[in-house]
Amino acid sequence: MDRVKMIVRYASVALLSLAPLFANGQDEALTLRMYGHAMLDMGYNFHQINSDWSDVVRPSQLPSFKNEYGANGNTYFGVRQTRFGVESVVPNSMGKLKVLFEFELMGTGVDAGQTTFRLRHAYGELGQFGAGQYWSPFMDIDVFPNTLEYWGPSGMVFFRNIQFRWMPLKGDDKLTFALERPGASADGGIYADKIQLRNVHFRFPVPDFSAEFRKAFSWGYLEVATMLRYIEWEDIEPDDNINLSDNAFGWGVNLSSNVHFSASTTGRCQVVYGEGIQNYMNDGGTDIGIAHNVDDESKPIKGVAQPVLGVVAFVDQQWTEKFTSSAGFSILDITHADAQSPDTYAQGQYALANLLYHPVENVVTGVELQYGKRKNYSDGFTSDLVKVQFSFKYIFSASLVK
Repeated sequence: MDRVKMIVRYASVALLSLAPLFANGQDEALTLRMYGHAMLDMGYNFHQINSDWSDVVRPSQLPSFKNEYGANGNTYFGVRQTRFGVESVVPNSMGKLKVLFEFELMGTGVDAGQTTFRLRHAYGELGQFGAGQYWSPFMDIDVFPNTLEYWGPSGMVFFRNIQFRWMPLKGDDKLTFALERPGASADGGIYADKIQLRNVHFRFPVPDFSAEFRKAFSWGYLEVATMLRYIEWEDIEPDDNINLSDNAFGWGVNLSSNVHFSASTTGRCQVVYGEGIQNYMNDGGTDIGIAHNVDDESKPIKGVAQPVLGVVAFVDQQWTEKFTSSAGFSILDITHADAQSPDTYAQGQYALANLLYHPVENVVTGVELQYGKRKNYSDGFTSDLVKVQFSFKYIFSASLVK
């Protein structure tokens, strides 16, 4: 441990020694901040969930049919919420160069269920312009409640994306425009095994466009954000008298707010609606679904951007200097195309309530009761999840100034 501390110390000093190279005659200081937390989660699942997601509440990962994930009742332990980040601020003639690098241990994708490094942010900002991987302007991170559970409300817009952004207005009031990395997911529905669909491939000729505007008030703020996107797919085997090539436009509007009901009570809320924006949602399902098109023999089925509604409503409460709570509800609802499989994920509900204890600065522990529910598209099947979780969080932050 002493050797690790020594390495970190000398690395920090070495970085700070480069300050004259960047200061460009400015009198302001270069700062380097290291921050993060170590966190243990342990709990009990009273019902079933995909084992890769046993330590979170994701309604999309609940059973789509009876006993899909085995018997009820499982205990889980993990440190996957542990996080580390470095942020630097270097003054220069154009303002301040801010650089952020942050990762955690919550494996997703091919690493789902694993304790492995996962990039959160790799982002730089100079003046009004920023580039890298960061929160999409279409989302509002301030809506995220003060929870122990990692994944968060199912109906929340939540996406860290690679982007180039312009911020003509910064501060309590802000205005942001961004070009973002495009992407989408599709579900072949009841035709998923057809050879014709296997020859259909996505194409993204233009980036996604997002924008946000926030207005601050004495009681909190109001924010509106929008998303516009264009998605193409190509049938690379059109010689079978069927050509499924087509395109769709996606769009969304996200209205969010924090309301300070009192000095100790804050409401966090969001309503989002759009079509083909599911990959920007926290637990959103598929952007493009399959619909019947029986009037066209050359295109008997077609892809459509699926409508989605997301709602978040939480309240954070500070009872005393050492005790806080958060409680609320969220829902995501997808209007599926008519050729989707009956067991397709169509609605996810999310709710929780907790009591957190802050014994000293930078230490948080607490207990949380969590609930999730999945509803399938048309077969009538639903599944529920009830969990209780205990967590211990140890926060660190240190700044060096040159």
